[in-house]
Amino acid sequence: MKPLFFADDPQFWFETLRALGHAAYGGAEPGEVLATAERITAGDYDSWYDEWSATAAHTARAAATALAAGHPVTARDAYLRANNYFRVAEFFLHGDPRDPRIATAYEQAVGAFQTAAELFEPRVQQVAIPFEGHLLHGYYYRAPGDAPAPAVIMHNGFDGSVEEMHFFGAAAALERGYHVLTFDGPGQPWARFRDGLPFRPDWENVVTPVLDWLIAGHPEVDPGRVALLGLSMGGLLAPRAAAFEHRLAAVIAVDGVYDLGEVSRALLPSLTPEQAEARLRAEEAPEVDAAIEALMKVNPTVRWAVTHGSYVMGVQTPRQFVAAYLDYSLADGIAERITAPTLVCDAEEDLFFAGQALRLYEHLTCPRTLLRFTVAEGSGAHCHAGAQRLAFGRVFDWLDAVVRP
Repeated sequence: MKPLFFADDPQFWFETLRALGHAAYGGAEPGEVLATAERITAGDYDSWYDEWSATAAHTARAAATALAAGHPVTARDAYLRANNYFRVAEFFLHGDPRDPRIATAYEQAVGAFQTAAELFEPRVQQVAIPFEGHLLHGYYYRAPGDAPAPAVIMHNGFDGSVEEMHFFGAAAALERGYHVLTFDGPGQPWARFRDGLPFRPDWENVVTPVLDWLIAGHPEVDPGRVALLGLSMGGLLAPRAAAFEHRLAAVIAVDGVYDLGEVSRALLPSLTPEQAEARLRAEEAPEVDAAIEALMKVNPTVRWAVTHGSYVMGVQTPRQFVAAYLDYSLADGIAERITAPTLVCDAEEDLFFAGQALRLYEHLTCPRTLLRFTVAEGSGAHCHAGAQRLAFGRVFDWLDAVVRP
């Protein structure tokens, strides 16, 4: 898709499209997004923060005014948009985790969503799930009815929040009668920002206690019909969990990812895969450090991925982040251990993981479906940003066929 803004910065354009796409489930107004984008200086992280935070603050004030005046629906809608805009505002700031703007925008984003959650009928419940001496935070959406019904556990990926999952699948699932549990795992905003927990590759040890908690405390959930959906990098994490957690009735990867190590090794094309991995993991590799830094100067996506990735992986240098990616893989027979029916989504113009979805699909031995999304229909971007109702209509139609035959 030809960018409407930021033609020379695909990362800025994708994040604009992502913000705009959340309009499908109440997370944006197209006019607000476009007006904000027009004011931003391309490639300037400070300009991005200033303009998005201004839009977010204006929207949050409008929400508070509506609530005080006794207009809860208007307030709820505005708080949802404010949540999305505050999330977008601090998106590019993680190169310096001490930047006070991160905490300001993050807390405002969470506060806006939690206020909106209380204004739904029934309300969206805040939850805290015990996890290795910590608590994983998220939200529970209870579908109508008393008879046990299917449920979907959902989590985001490399850079998205649990609150964003409202727009990226939770609202769509709830409309179709699914109970929904969303959560932030290690490395994701709540766990990383508030508890200091970085990402970890053994995601089954994250999902299993979440599944235990859901089944034990919610008799309205049919324990034999619980699906797991992972978004973006979650398209690797969710299948990884399913390879070891066989109580899941279905797995959905939006979009599928097979091996992040392939992404890392591709940054060093002059080396064999074995050489690249050895140099990335070496105690010292100044020539590799220089190559990564050079890429960061010319490639906006690499620049953002490395700065943000160092923060969420809990490492100190660009090379340490690229090396950390090597541990996130479904190779060596892991994908083949999945037994639940699995849906692998694939975006024609995936900015981050091109070709990975097909790689995952080809390695699956369980019942499997590959669902392709194209540029021609407007859904070809990573995670189908800008086409959420189209995409999640297809996703949950597939799930209906699996758990509601």
